[in-house]
Amino acid sequence: MTDLTALVNPRGQAEVHWSADRADRLALAQRADWSHLTALEQLWPQLADRHGEGLALDAPHAKTPEQWSFQALDGAILRAAAGFAALGVVPGDVVALFAENGPRWLLADQGLMRAGAADAVRGSGAPLAELSYILRDSGASALVVESAALLERLSPQLSARAGLKFVVLLEGASPAAEALAIPCLGWDALMELGATSPLPPLPPGGPERLATLLYTSGTTGEPKGVPLSHANLLHQLHTLGVAVAPNPGDRVLSVLPIWHAYERTAEYFLLACGCRQSYTTLKHFKADLQRVRPDYMISVPRLWEALLAGFEDALAAMPPVRRRLLTAALGLSRFHCSHWRQAQDQTLVAEPALARLAGGLLALVSWPGHRLASQLFWPKVRQQLAGGCLGTAISGGGALAPHVDGFFEAIGIELLVGYGLTETSPVLSCRRSWSNRRGSSGRPLPGTAIKVVDAERGTTLGWGQRGRVLAKGPQVMAGYYRKPEATAKAIDADGWFDTGDLGHLLRDGTLVLTGRAKDTIVLSSGENIEPGPLEEQLVACFLIEQVMVVGQDRRSLGALIVPRLESLATYAEELGLAPPQAGAEGEAASAEAALLKALTGRLNRRLADRPGARPDERLGGVALVAPFSIDNGLLTQTLKQRRDRIGERDRAAIEAIYGR
Repeated sequence: MTDLTALVNPRGQAEVHWSADRADRLALAQRADWSHLTALEQLWPQLADRHGEGLALDAPHAKTPEQWSFQALDGAILRAAAGFAALGVVPGDVVALFAENGPRWLLADQGLMRAGAADAVRGSGAPLAELSYILRDSGASALVVESAALLERLSPQLSARAGLKFVVLLEGASPAAEALAIPCLGWDALMELGATSPLPPLPPGGPERLATLLYTSGTTGEPKGVPLSHANLLHQLHTLGVAVAPNPGDRVLSVLPIWHAYERTAEYFLLACGCRQSYTTLKHFKADLQRVRPDYMISVPRLWEALLAGFEDALAAMPPVRRRLLTAALGLSRFHCSHWRQAQDQTLVAEPALARLAGGLLALVSWPGHRLASQLFWPKVRQQLAGGCLGTAISGGGALAPHVDGFFEAIGIELLVGYGLTETSPVLSCRRSWSNRRGSSGRPLPGTAIKVVDAERGTTLGWGQRGRVLAKGPQVMAGYYRKPEATAKAIDADGWFDTGDLGHLLRDGTLVLTGRAKDTIVLSSGENIEPGPLEEQLVACFLIEQVMVVGQDRRSLGALIVPRLESLATYAEELGLAPPQAGAEGEAASAEAALLKALTGRLNRRLADRPGARPDERLGGVALVAPFSIDNGLLTQTLKQRRDRIGERDRAAIEAIYGR
């Protein structure tokens, strides 16, 4: 039951101040109470007391594979803090930390916080220009890097950095002293120094002390430093228990970059629950799903899409009888789940009583078949996809396509979508297991306010009306680092942060996102189109691996498509057309005009089937393009498309769509 009197604007405007409803309070009452903490580094001694020699971290793919118990982790953090202090780190310092996820990253991160410093973080694979910019912009007094190879790349910039106290390498031996005019230590040397040095005093400053500087990767423009305080991060630790309820010893698989706010906050939270975290990489991800058999997993939509694609590939390779049986079972389970949600009034519209009754009857009729499939098929599918123990997972960092969401619901994996930004630590809202509206971003976290305003006038809109999403709460940054003009654009005089996202609010406080304001495509007719929902519909087609909708200032929309070549070849054969030709590695496939025309027609029929589809939401043409990846710079580290870079690379393909 929702505490409506505590959350909605009484004037009927779409503004929510969420103080936690009864279900939230019951969920949080089952979690450990960390409200007495004033800084994040205070967490580890208490976890050591609670969980002792219980396994906290497992890093089998590190250059030096290692495991850490909660007890050992706490001791190592203290030694790292003492070592950093002995090297000259003092409260208020900022230290750059350029490395990938792993135990040593966490030890360095928390060791610096225990010494009173903050870290400015980025991945070791980031472009050199970006790392150099962060080093300058953050005013870093020292540097912690992944390896000697990265240090060598950075060394020209370091020689120009007056006042840099030292460099620490997490992996490998440090270079000779004469090779770098700055003291340089390996990780073992730092820990040995810490073991023989006094522990620094507890840092002053309280919860508003700077904890970290995260630099927005974004999809356009220069990175901006986002300063997050201990209070910002602790809010997430206090409130994420409304979404998931892990138990001590539960297994967690970590694959996302740790410098991203989403993975970092999730890691702090899950370790605070006593979970056992295993680190993996994209290369080892599928194998580690079977090795670790995670109980919980935090990931981005692209990885859930990849798991679904793996299922579809396996399905296509099955004998026809088995393939038809599984396809029918999946369709039945999807049907049952969607109508059960309708009966529970858990859709994106207010379901009238008659519709809820009809949904309940259809769910009841389909329940025996779904139950049978849940016993015969879906346990094995879950085992093959994710090890068999994954019951609840969190998707964030981007919109989750409805067909992906519905697939995991049908096979019995609860996907809970969270929403937020780096500037909000990052979670603003999330779906709950008891209020899991597919297609939504859930309700706000306790203590969080969200409202929807007119994009041009700034006036608060009504329930269900689409506009810009603004947020306010303990997790929202105070402002961009040393960028007052950017801060003034993002945060108004009343403290409302402009997320840059478009969406609307339902009357129960649920947020539904519809796109990014800056991604809006304006056709030459003046019609505004949000590409996100269209791309979600298109990528659900078995012929498509990746897609980006284009059309700014054009007469119609177009689509840049990375095809599934085998499926597209089969489709062409069915139509009696020439199959597509694969390109060289990293290059686009090619197809004759007749096949592109047929593909355009098929995709337009998919778009026309969308509820609420508009006449201008159709494609004037398509082009086949090379894949978008992190390696070629067209995806961010959290697998979001860099739309400007894709548009630049595929400019000729876009012109070909419009016949120029």
